[in-house]
Amino acid sequence: MHRIGVKRAYEPASDDDGRRVLVDRVWPRGVTREALRIDAWLKDLAPSTALRRWFGHDPAKWDQFRRRYAAELDADGAPVAELRRLWRAGPVTLVYGARDEAHNNAVALRDWLRG
Repeated sequence: MHRIGVKRAYEPASDDDGRRVLVDRVWPRGVTREALRIDAWLKDLAPSTALRRWFGHDPAKWDQFRRRYAAELDADGAPVAELRRLWRAGPVTLVYGARDEAHNNAVALRDWLRG
């Protein structure tokens, strides 16, 4: 497979990003479509609202969040299949809006895909 990276929505896009895929359920605040330069918005890859609220970006809940999110991803194959299709075609960057660069759904998704 090709490279799969993660990048905050507030960082500038670059040619090295490959296909840019927004993996949040809501659009990042204050970012225009032109600035974000995404190729796809796969909302259904985002954690469920209930899981996202439970996690609350609390690093103490990170391991449990990753397990619960993996279970959600395992149960819903269509959005995952679309992302894998894009990834087989070339490099992909998962774009997210969270402030925490180490504990967010894009990092968990990337690690799950690599696993």
